[in-house]
Amino acid sequence: MDRGKESLRKELSLLNLTIMGVAGAVGTGVLFSSAAMAANAGPALIISWILGGIFYFFVGLTYIQLALNYPEAGGPSRYSIYSHGKVANMINAFSDLIWYLFIPPIEAIAVVYGINYFTSSKLALVNPQGIPTTIGAFLGVILTLLFVPFNYYSVGTFGKSTTFFGIFKVLLYLIVGFGFLALLSHLSNFTAYGGFAPFGILGIFSAIPLAMFAFGGIRVIPDYAEETKDYTILNKAILYTVLGQTLIYLLFSVAFVASIDWKSLGISPGNWSALSKISGNPFIDIAGSSNVYSLLLLTAIIGIIGPFVTGYIYMGAGMRILFAMARSKYVSEKMKELNQYSVPLWALIVFAIVGALVAYLSSPVPTIYGLISDAVVAGYIGFSASPVALVALKREGKLKEYIPGSEIFSPLAFIFASLIIFWSGWPSVPYAVALLAIVSLIFSIIYKIRENAVNALWYIGYIITLLIMTYIGSDGALNIINFYYSSAIVVIVAIIFYFIGVYSRIRYNRS
Repeated sequence: MDRGKESLRKELSLLNLTIMGVAGAVGTGVLFSSAAMAANAGPALIISWILGGIFYFFVGLTYIQLALNYPEAGGPSRYSIYSHGKVANMINAFSDLIWYLFIPPIEAIAVVYGINYFTSSKLALVNPQGIPTTIGAFLGVILTLLFVPFNYYSVGTFGKSTTFFGIFKVLLYLIVGFGFLALLSHLSNFTAYGGFAPFGILGIFSAIPLAMFAFGGIRVIPDYAEETKDYTILNKAILYTVLGQTLIYLLFSVAFVASIDWKSLGISPGNWSALSKISGNPFIDIAGSSNVYSLLLLTAIIGIIGPFVTGYIYMGAGMRILFAMARSKYVSEKMKELNQYSVPLWALIVFAIVGALVAYLSSPVPTIYGLISDAVVAGYIGFSASPVALVALKREGKLKEYIPGSEIFSPLAFIFASLIIFWSGWPSVPYAVALLAIVSLIFSIIYKIRENAVNALWYIGYIITLLIMTYIGSDGALNIINFYYSSAIVVIVAIIFYFIGVYSRIRYNRS
């Protein structure tokens, strides 16, 4: 492979990567999920956030080792090609691509929802049913296209702009979080209504699925590994991102519980379950009902700035995935072509076109937009390949950089990734799997991808098994197995497929 024609600039620092990871992950999810998590766990939602951070910490450890050994652009969509060959890696890569293609337009529409707060009824961007109007959809298209300039110029320029806007975004979140603590503090909520954990340990675990989807910023960092000034900083960037996300989520969980004024919300004191019925952003509702208009305004502004920054960061990371897939020969060689700033130009064009189209469809065909929102669960299927690839490569002696203990934390990371997929529920998982199957089949035919098909059977079987579990489990269409038993079954399934996956690795000639 001639890498000279696809030389990427090494311009990103540790600060750039860390801000990219934290600012890319922390979004409106932490605002909206707090009420639903409290409805399940009460004040103990704090523990649920901590457990979510631990889950992603183990996933992050696998990314650290793989990124240090294979510091490539779009790395997470390349690791499994070394461990299990082209077919398994193609499925892995398309899982990642689906995630990245649809996140930017989803974030653009989230910005539209935020802007709608400041518009009049005559210029509504979102109708009473929560669907973008024609004007709202066109604004979504414009916003998606506005992500392009941030990614067109050199990665150094991207890093500087992301660091500036990312720090500003994080500071806004911190101001709002501490603002709620300072101005709306009802500390008795932590103990007065059934204690700290009114629903016990079962409530804590029930809230974890709602926390898992707010994490994920670590996945963008390895995508820029090839463009870092020193790839050995990747471990720090990933760990700092997990820690930074978790601390912000803990701040908002504490702030939410402390700021609940039951009477102003029209909820009986201590009726935690009723919090799930709060429509819209619960922090806006709390600030509005308490007449704290400064927090109300800042929270509304977060709803605009937060998803905008996330949108253009994910567009940039996604371009690297498409670039990596061109290197693997799953898509057109055009995706490797760089502009004068050493940025994958055609990959950027593809993301802009798809994003604009999806944003536009949110108004005339909202059902399709909803399906696409569900389909991003495919990204979690991509997550699951890395822990298996790590140990498979270690056993074949293909890792120069090695952290002791990978044989322990890799299966844990695989289990946690499997639970994230399962907890995504029905119909998100089948939509994701169906889309993944269609695009994988089409491109495997076009580009004649056949190599190492046997080594991919474990991955295909694993995806099908999780699909079946999602169908019959607690979040499925049938719901014949409760949350705890079905989650336990998924853990057992994950352990079995983990060892099958490691065994199914490519054997290298060590002579």
